[in-house]
Amino acid sequence: MAAAGLHELGARELAALYRRGEVSPREVLRAVVDHARRCEPRLHALCGFDPDAALAAAATAAAASEQRWRAGQPLSALDGVPCTIKENIATRGDPLPLGSAAGDPTPAAADAPPAARLREAGALLWARTTMPDYGMLSSGLSSLHGVTRNPWSLAHNPGGSSAGAAAAAAAGYGPLHVGTDIGGSIRLPAGWCGLVGFKPSLGRVPIHPPYWGRVAGPLTRSVADTAALMAVLAQPDARDSMSLPPQALDWSAPPPADARGLRIALWLDAGWGDALTPEVQAAVVAAARAFEQAGARIEPLAPFATREMADGIDRFWRMRLHVELARLPAERRQRVLPYILDWVAPAAGYSGEQVFHGLSQMAALREACVAACEGYDAVLSPVSPAAAFAAEAPSPGGDPQRPFEHIAFTLPFNMGEQPAIALPAGLTAAGLPLGVQLAGRRHDDVGVLRLARLWAQWRPAPPWPELPAVDADPLPH
Repeated sequence: MAAAGLHELGARELAALYRRGEVSPREVLRAVVDHARRCEPRLHALCGFDPDAALAAAATAAAASEQRWRAGQPLSALDGVPCTIKENIATRGDPLPLGSAAGDPTPAAADAPPAARLREAGALLWARTTMPDYGMLSSGLSSLHGVTRNPWSLAHNPGGSSAGAAAAAAAGYGPLHVGTDIGGSIRLPAGWCGLVGFKPSLGRVPIHPPYWGRVAGPLTRSVADTAALMAVLAQPDARDSMSLPPQALDWSAPPPADARGLRIALWLDAGWGDALTPEVQAAVVAAARAFEQAGARIEPLAPFATREMADGIDRFWRMRLHVELARLPAERRQRVLPYILDWVAPAAGYSGEQVFHGLSQMAALREACVAACEGYDAVLSPVSPAAAFAAEAPSPGGDPQRPFEHIAFTLPFNMGEQPAIALPAGLTAAGLPLGVQLAGRRHDDVGVLRLARLWAQWRPAPPWPELPAVDADPLPH
């Protein structure tokens, strides 16, 4: 099989080719790296990308995978499949600057759980993907990496904080990409880049260090690839003190025949945040009609979150980062993205009572979200209120004192510890992707993926974007 197009194949397609001996992991790795070589000057999705070094670093693993497939003894269905991983997930020997020019250059001593599981499965970890400073922006803007761009439109943002992962997935840098999500950082860029982005239940995918609401999960072009990646990531690791007990889950469970008997909540008013654009609202309503026509009972869901909850969590997160930045020497602190410094600055004047109240709002939102979803098989909503924003912007609104207006539909499910998935739902009139979100009951990760598979049968993804010609002048970073 010719190398052309190998970078666009899904994980299951690659495994089938490896099994038949029609293509090797080394051929696929080279095709993916060569494709990234052509695209990276425009997208800037990868951390310190050196194509030759990337090939050399993964060559031994690819050769070992090829031998295992020839012997009929692959380590998993992902053996030899290229995968990228977000910069804030530790990989042994690589620094963890967390997207910031002020970051720590010390190499990590060990793989974090997601990286360790991928290596154990034989996946080829060939690149790390960019993120904004400390992961605290829904943007591809970083003081360390510059501007990461959206493959659908280089003038637009891929979103964040899993910015590079989303840009890489949409551009076809292989089938598998791992991001993290504490308030929408997988689902928002997935929605803005036409991808499947899955935020599993808190603790389903062990991560280190663990934190309230923080998860690792897949960004891919298909629900099938998301499920295949979850089968590997959702393995136990004692380092995560917040992880769920190991379960034998059927990640490959087929979709239901239809939606008959399902009770689905339609959530169009978050109770706070930006108003929906007409195109976003129309996409979600169309999705609700599709489920209704398949037999589901659709019921409107009233707002359950409040401005007090959002502002309290905002204050607590500002203080959390303020404490970290205060430990840095002044010279290093000034390297942080100015938007982040402006966002954090008010925390210096917060009282203990204000910070405690902010922390308490995480629990308040958790209680409200879990209670609101009780009795429903799923909640259908927007991912974000609008389509992708300008590439150079730090956030959709651009105001560091009102930074969370676009995460009103994603944040509650982090606090509620519930699985939620972003799914492609067509394009705007300007050709930018639109996404819808399906969220489920706590720990019903497989149920959410089964509904996502059903959606994928109805709404195949549009043709993927093609970047400008190779000899086009790259945009500035």
